[in-house]
Amino acid sequence: MLAQTVPLPARTIELSGPRFGLTVLDEGVVQRLRDKDIDVHRAISQFGWQFEKQFFHSRSQVAAVTELIGLLGGLDQGAVIPSLSLMVGLRSRGGAEFGVGPNITPAGTALVLAAGHTFRAGVINVPVNLAVVPSGGGIRVTVLTGFSLR
Repeated sequence: MLAQTVPLPARTIELSGPRFGLTVLDEGVVQRLRDKDIDVHRAISQFGWQFEKQFFHSRSQVAAVTELIGLLGGLDQGAVIPSLSLMVGLRSRGGAEFGVGPNITPAGTALVLAAGHTFRAGVINVPVNLAVVPSGGGIRVTVLTGFSLR
């Protein structure tokens, strides 16, 4: 009988933390929001939290990442526009990252594509990400940053 080799268990790192940034909305997205009685300009603030787990193997140059990102947009204009994204992605040992997943907002559902870089300073991680959400109403482009402790 052959012995089966079982891989070592994946090691996870919790990298959750606050996020804030800016989203620029296509005019079609602004109109979809107006149709739902949400009146905002084309640029809105974003504040929220990113729940993130990084899975990796110690010999790997690339880590797999899962992220749940909840944001509230438009607070600077007296509006509350919730947004929820569930993303899966990859991060290099140097901090470059890419992710993709579904996004849901009052403007509709779509697929979000994100890329960025996480800068490390001691125990603090500072991600800077650009996300693009193409949808039937138009494109949304978001720049987010924040921090997490490891």
